[in-house]
Amino acid sequence: MGKIIGGLLMAGVGFLTVWKADWIVNNFGYSNWAESKLGSSGGTRLMYKFIGLIVLFFGMLMVTGLNDEFLRATIGKMFNR
Repeated sequence: MGKIIGGLLMAGVGFLTVWKADWIVNNFGYSNWAESKLGSSGGTRLMYKFIGLIVLFFGMLMVTGLNDEFLRATIGKMFNR
């Protein structure tokens, strides 16, 4: 039950980060790295949206219980001997 609640909280935070990226930029400022690498106007917003999508994705993986399998199938092969 804890994984479901934690996953829903993560998914909610990810959704809010994608939805309110403009509010986050207006209140916390721009990232010089994001502006230079992701675009001259809106690079910071795009960075926050990418971060939000990743958090949302992992939150949904936690809700469905597929986070261990996903990590084992993707980056887990780097750590197997």
